[in-house]
Amino acid sequence: MAEDKAWSTSAEITWCPGCGNFGILAALRQALAAAGLEPWQVVVVGGIGQSGKVAQYIGANFLHGLHGRAIPHALGVKLANPELKVIVVGGDGDLYGEGGNHLLHAFRRNPDIVCLAHNNGVYGLTKGQAAPTSSPGFAPKNREAGTHIPAFNPLAAGLAMGGSFIARGFAGDIKHLARLIGEAFEHKGFGFIDILQPCVTYNHVNTAEWYRKRVYDLELESHNPLDADAARARILEWPAEGDDVEIPIGVFYRSRRPAYETCGRPGQAVTRLEFDIDVVKKAMEEFR
Repeated sequence: MAEDKAWSTSAEITWCPGCGNFGILAALRQALAAAGLEPWQVVVVGGIGQSGKVAQYIGANFLHGLHGRAIPHALGVKLANPELKVIVVGGDGDLYGEGGNHLLHAFRRNPDIVCLAHNNGVYGLTKGQAAPTSSPGFAPKNREAGTHIPAFNPLAAGLAMGGSFIARGFAGDIKHLARLIGEAFEHKGFGFIDILQPCVTYNHVNTAEWYRKRVYDLELESHNPLDADAARARILEWPAEGDDVEIPIGVFYRSRRPAYETCGRPGQAVTRLEFDIDVVKKAMEEFR
């Protein structure tokens, strides 16, 4: 597709054939093209893991940070230049495990950042350990008896922390996911999307076919994303035990709150602000 080539790079893609990351990458490229953005207007911030490589495969500015620290890095970029479109890409281990504390406070702060969480229920880069979103009973090679604790529900956490845009997508439905990402682009605040994806190498339970049999579009159910109680009810439908579960995808909740970077500050690029170098020198001297 033309829009795919416009946002591609020369970097060699090293994911396993059939990885859900391909669908997410395609959806992101389509959403960027549809938004009419230029590469210099976009910064993609990646965490550690296979998902973080998306930052290298998008033809825009990118920053690759430490494990679990993609969100604070992205927040720094946004505060330095609020005019940029800042996108976080990270896995369930990166954003829900190592970086879970940053995610919770991002919901609370509400920066104007889009966060795409690649959720495959397993640590793919480090050979298949159980992740925060692994289902009870999931038995990776380092835990043959299986996990015994409930899976982390990022949507429920986001709603509880006052998140202003809470959504879930599926890597196997690129058109729907691209539309969700586009809506997150338009939202003025923390646009969070939990994206279900298969891991063909280490997760043989939650396969692409397993998801296709279970996902359904909230929009077709006349769901009202402005109703927090309705959102909570839909969010708690899954994760749930049982093989016959149904999994809603779409925008669960949306609200209007001031974006973090617009509260109590000029809301313009730091590089464009006038400052007195003598004041800066004096401040530096005070901390010697």
